[in-house]
Order: sequence, then structure tokens, then C-alpha cells
Amino acid sequence: MPNLPWIMVEDYRAPAGWVGQEQRDARSRSYCELLERGEILFFREPPFELPAEDRDFLVSQQWAELRLHKNVSYRPNDDILRGVTGDSATIERLHGILRSYTKHVVDFAAKFLIPYARKWTLDFSSFRPFEEERRGLPLHKRNDLLHVDAFPTRPTRGGRILRIFTNLNPKNPRVWNTTEGFEVLADRYAEDAGLRRIAEDSFFSRTARNWGEKLGFQPTGRTPYDMFMLGFHDYLKENAGFQKECPKTRLEFPPLSTWLVFTDGVAHAAMSGQYAIEQTLLIPPEVLVSPKHAPYRILEAIAGHSLVS
Repeated sequence: MPNLPWIMVEDYRAPAGWVGQEQRDARSRSYCELLERGEILFFREPPFELPAEDRDFLVSQQWAELRLHKNVSYRPNDDILRGVTGDSATIERLHGILRSYTKHVVDFAAKFLIPYARKWTLDFSSFRPFEEERRGLPLHKRNDLLHVDAFPTRPTRGGRILRIFTNLNPKNPRVWNTTEGFEVLADRYAEDAGLRRIAEDSFFSRTARNWGEKLGFQPTGRTPYDMFMLGFHDYLKENAGFQKECPKTRLEFPPLSTWLVFTDGVAHAAMSGQYAIEQTLLIPPEVLVSPKHAPYRILEAIAGHSLVS
């Protein structure tokens, strides 16, 4: 069998009687470890309920007429839909589809990734109906440039960004590029991207934050790690030499396939594809099964300073 750019998952739905709970727990833990090491877990079809009528609705709309923003986003903790305006009936249906989608994905993840189950922070889901190729977005918002994920408004404090994608396109693959692992990228670029300065300033930042709290100011919750990762996201996109010269692996995710990946540790670029849907879960550091592979640990080893305390 040829080497694949992902780990194929095929037997996770084996009837409960076929394996004991201890075996299921061990298998689930091994999947978590694979993800934390930077592997992509791949399913030929969605491993959760995603009705055909919902898929058909999502791919059949005239999205430009609905004045869509970059993506449609759903915030499940507040039950809020963002990023689209227009026909109220269409938006109501879209809201219901994304609400149901989130529920089914979370139920699947709780059974598939048992060490993380219900210990995560439930983050946003999104639907991406536009063709990625030649979208013409501003540099820092471009999806076709290799980058690692970091969220400006949702610091993880060393936690990991797990994303579950499904290609809803009935005909065409969603095409990604990936490159070398996070440890290689950090060794090569973290210093130039400002890691040591941020790490050495962290003591003064903590001192200022402590004084601010005494004076009644609310802390932002953003650690030096979060600050660096936000900058590293931009640094990689801005680095034309890296974008041009780094080794690349092309991934083609077929129609209706699903894949799981820690996008804070796997540099990725969406080169083409239309109609992707995804759910994000933020996994706290204390439940990681292989924390030595976490980006904050790799960066702390380079910087010689704590980045998350």
C-alpha cells in the first residue's frame, strides 16, 4: 500500500461487543496521540450525521446574493449565526443546519477522542461556500498561503486548535498544501519571528498584568505563547521565501470526505475547493496525551522561558 499523506480511519464504528471498553479507550488515545504528533486523520465519508438534504441546501444557494462575508460562522455557545445577510427564510434554515451540524460533530468527537471528551472549549463552526482559488483576499486573510492557526479573540493559553473539516462539494476535491512539521518550522523561523523578545518580555508583561488587576483592570487572558502564535501566523504568510521554497505536500480531500487536524501545529494552505464545513474545538493543555508535541512546549524549549504561565 502506498504511503498516504494522512491516516485512514475505517473501523471506529465497530460494534461495542467486538472490543472491550479498555481497548476502545486505548484506540481512542492512540488517535489523540497521532493528531498531537501532527498527523491528519481521514475518513472517506462523514463519521457523523450530515443529512443529504442539508448538504444539498448548502451547495445550491446563490451565496453572492446573500451578501456573504469571508465565511459563514456559527457560535454554538451563544447560538448566533454571523457572516451572512439577506433572505430571512434562507438564513433561518442555514442557522438550523449549522446548529444541528455542531451537535452531531461534538457527539462524534466525544466518542472518538475520549481523552478530550467534554473537556474542550466548544469553538465556532463555519461554512465556506466560495472557491478558494484566486479569491483575492488581503494577505493575512489569504487561505492559500501556508500558515498555522491562531485566533486573535480566543487565546488558547497553550491549548490546541482541533478542526474537523468536511468537503461538501459533490464533484471536486478540496486541495491543501502542507509542509514540514511545527518543530522544524519553529527551529528555523521562531527566532526571526520574535520568539525570544516575547519570551524575555513575558516577566514584565506578567508584572504589568498583576498591577493592572490590582488597579481594577480585567486581564485579557493572552499569554506570551498566544502573542507569538498570532505573530507567527502573519510571519509565515508574509515570508515570500518560505512560501516559495519550503517543501510542499499536496493533499486532495475527495467529495464528502472528512479530516481532523490540529491546525496550530500543522502548517496548511487551502489551494482550491468550494463548499467546506468545519467545527473547531479548543483542547486544554492538561488533557493532551502527548504534551511534548504541543507547540507551546516546542517553543518553550527554544526560548528557555515559560510561555503560558
